[in-house]
Amino acid sequence: MEVDAKKATIKGEEAWDLVKEADKIHIASGKKILLFTPDTENKQAIMTKMLGRTGNLRAPAIRKGNTFFIGFNEQMYNTVLFS
Repeated sequence: MEVDAKKATIKGEEAWDLVKEADKIHIASGKKILLFTPDTENKQAIMTKMLGRTGNLRAPAIRKGNTFFIGFNEQMYNTVLFS
């Protein structure tokens, strides 16, 4: 399923509800790729990194199986997503 992020924004708690059951979350942060396993203890750190300035889920956000890839980092897509 594909959703246009410009037409259907996902904000705050709705974004957390989307990823809280994931096995892993990879988040692009500049040149770094951050890896999280979601739980209530690291919820705030994950939310800070996965939401943009507007409070919306950063794009692109891709789900592969039960793993999420959020934000753009070419290395993340080449080595992690497409491996």
